Amino acid sequence: MSNQFFNGSTAYLFCIKSFLVSMFSLSYLSLTSGIAEANTDTEMSTPTYPATYSVTAPAHLSGQKLNGPRQSTVAIQNLFADNAVILQYHHVAEDTPAITSTRPDIFAEHLAYIAEYFTVLPLPKVIDALRQGTKVPTNTLVITFDDGYENIYRIAHPLLQSYGFPYTVFVNPPAIGQSKKQLTWEQITQMQNEGVTFANHTLDHLHLLDRLPNENEADWLARIVKNITTAEAQLTEKIGYSLKYLAYPFGEFSTVVKNRLKALDYTAFAQHSGGISSFSDFGALPRFPAGGRYASLKTLKTKMHSLAFPVIENSITDPVVTPTMPETMLLSVDNTDFYTSQVGCFFQGDRLEVVRGNIAGVANVTVKLPKEWPLGRSRINCTAPSKTQKGRFYWYSQPFFKARKDGTFID
Repeated sequence: MSNQFFNGSTAYLFCIKSFLVSMFSLSYLSLTSGIAEANTDTEMSTPTYPATYSVTAPAHLSGQKLNGPRQSTVAIQNLFADNAVILQYHHVAEDTPAITSTRPDIFAEHLAYIAEYFTVLPLPKVIDALRQGTKVPTNTLVITFDDGYENIYRIAHPLLQSYGFPYTVFVNPPAIGQSKKQLTWEQITQMQNEGVTFANHTLDHLHLLDRLPNENEADWLARIVKNITTAEAQLTEKIGYSLKYLAYPFGEFSTVVKNRLKALDYTAFAQHSGGISSFSDFGALPRFPAGGRYASLKTLKTKMHSLAFPVIENSITDPVVTPTMPETMLLSVDNTDFYTSQVGCFFQGDRLEVVRGNIAGVANVTVKLPKEWPLGRSRINCTAPSKTQKGRFYWYSQPFFKARKDGTFID
């Protein structure tokens, strides 16, 4: 054959390859740009979800289960029956601070959507199942409230009861009944009799990471542990049981705090984003905020349908920002059900530089961290679209907490 034939064929194949690469790039940009909007909670078009999924879950890597992000392997019996999403609310009202409030009509919209697409289970049932490695229904969702405001009883509770949805309220026991804004113990008793569970939110909603003047680490840790265990004892006396669940005030924790509570057999809940699974860190479980600027159902839908991101190891060992913060975050991941090339990471709405690779046969993602960290609470969200569950995203959130110059943390 002539060289002209080979040259022409090569050119034709090159054109086809270029077209396919271009189409893949456009698809990827479309997927990740949608998630970028979800990360900033701006308006976005939300996929239409079927009521049920009939996809056969892929087999995962065999080995030891993760008890947190520092283990080395992931073992999941059934990918989509080992996943749940927890929502976090505060107020359901129109006359409360907008930043932590969900309007009653918006809350009703949430519940109607949840009733159509999800199985709502009590928090203890989900936590026990995931800890034991037993299955939960596909599309399992949990509803929680922080702070024990009276509008939960007056507005949210009747709506939740109309659907038969169980939920959990994290309270500060000494604050109960002390103001018109708070639940009373009589209301809590009634709610408990109607299927609501209650759990610990510390005595006084303190910043756990704050230290008193001249307080060393041992004294600081002893003080906050006493606060938590005293609140647990007071709550147990009032409601008759102890779940040993703690919702971190402001979502703030450190590795020292987390490990101390795990040693005391507490399960703790934070305020960064993502689904939960048997391989999650039960010392700092994520929850999706569903109030304030995060209340729009258009973007909350994507979060409700999200999947726990199977991170095998995270190079960030503590969420507290220090002067010696690394330049990058390395995530080792089990990419059985997503393409590593489609992992996108975001910080305050901006896409971060990401390098994807493979170390000793394990997929990894290296994320370039910001040079400057804002005061207070921030997070990096990493997402990837599922190969087999159209419109669903794996979602991983790494929180960061930066103190003021005096060492205290902002509300």
